Amino acid sequence: MEFKISENEINGINEKGEVMARITYKQIEDGVYNIDHTFVDESLRGQKIAQKLVELAIKEIEKKNGKVVATCSYARHYLEKHGYDIA
Repeated sequence: MEFKISENEINGINEKGEVMARITYKQIEDGVYNIDHTFVDESLRGQKIAQKLVELAIKEIEKKNGKVVATCSYARHYLEKHGYDIA
């Protein structure tokens, strides 16, 4: 799987060019980015693809010196588990 990063989303693309996974995030206020959606195709579940997407999104947000928050339940759980301040 190849991950393609664009302005506010990261897509996981398979060898056929199909989007099999996606995470979206947007700036909700100055310097604060909300991860609002994570999708992984059922055929890929259990392979830590969602975790990889969250990690890539965090990296992209941190490159912008942004703070990460999440309304996506998976991303929120990941942030809590890894000690991010999401108050």
